[in-house]
Amino acid sequence: MGRINDLESHGQAVWLDFIDRKLLNDGGLKKLVEEDGVSGVTSNPSIFEKAMGQGTAYDESLAAFDKANPDATAMARYEHLAVQDIQAAADTLRPVYDRLNAKDGYVSLEVSPKLAEDTDGTIAEAARLWKAVDRPNLMIKIPGTAEGVPAIGASIAAGININVTLLFSIEAYKAVALAFVEGLEQRVAKGQPIDRLASVASFFVSRIDSKIDAKIDAGVGGDAAKALKGKVAIANAKLAYAWYQEFIASDRWQKLAAKGAMPQRLLWASTGTKNAAYPDTLYIDTLIGPDTVNTVPPKTLDAFRDHGTVAETLTQDVAGARREMADAERLGLDLDGVTALLVEEGVHAFIHSFDDLLGAIAAKHPAAA
Repeated sequence: MGRINDLESHGQAVWLDFIDRKLLNDGGLKKLVEEDGVSGVTSNPSIFEKAMGQGTAYDESLAAFDKANPDATAMARYEHLAVQDIQAAADTLRPVYDRLNAKDGYVSLEVSPKLAEDTDGTIAEAARLWKAVDRPNLMIKIPGTAEGVPAIGASIAAGININVTLLFSIEAYKAVALAFVEGLEQRVAKGQPIDRLASVASFFVSRIDSKIDAKIDAGVGGDAAKALKGKVAIANAKLAYAWYQEFIASDRWQKLAAKGAMPQRLLWASTGTKNAAYPDTLYIDTLIGPDTVNTVPPKTLDAFRDHGTVAETLTQDVAGARREMADAERLGLDLDGVTALLVEEGVHAFIHSFDDLLGAIAAKHPAAA
């Protein structure tokens, strides 16, 4: 038992924010599950772009697919490879899923980022990918955009596990949490089961500090704002969790819990430290609490295994977090503007990675040689 395993005693799951064919084929994921207690995997277009667009690990599988499907599009070829990886990861995590009775053991696959502003397209693609992977411990990732919110509710109502991504603001998080509940309530109204339906709300942290710190360094807020460097993202996350605690105590949620509903856990994403002046385990050490997930890139996972600090920190000094958020607003750091920009940038970054990914796969097509 090590530091990563110890997080489970505080109610926090650790998911790996990485996937590639080598990790799966060489037993690397299986080792993390068995030795460190890693209980989930997240993927996104940037991760798949690095995995599939570089090296030769996918060439054999792609060549076999091309031989059987010579006219396949780059999109179809990508999905074939992605589905294989996601199925393999889901199968590796299946013992966790079974042992914990569907409370954990999930792998996530994202809808095309080009659908971020298309509700109907997102609903259709979520259903299609859910059917293609055909694993009960799959989560479909849907961005928490204005158009994504109704797609989240509809997909939950359809019985699809959902990982909501690209959440930066508390208001956006509240909207997706309510969409999740509405989806469950629709199932209850139809007499459908809700006891094994899972969701996480992926709340991004380090990117917020990167933006806020840059503003402070540029002089916004003056000297008084310097005390907020490296603190706003954590304060934002603590207040999101405080709202979660209030909500699951509400009558509305308790009615669903009585029917076996599992809460939509907050998942801390973007947890690799981007500022070298900060501890490399900052966004794990400070965000440990019950019914949460931390999805961690491999480098940060290694760092936490070596020197992370295990303690329930998420509920500590919430009053201080409220003061820091109030100070950020008073000093003109414009967190609302920052979070809105981060959603836009996040969608565009994923689209760019997705285009690069499809381009790399197209370049590997024999006909393109």
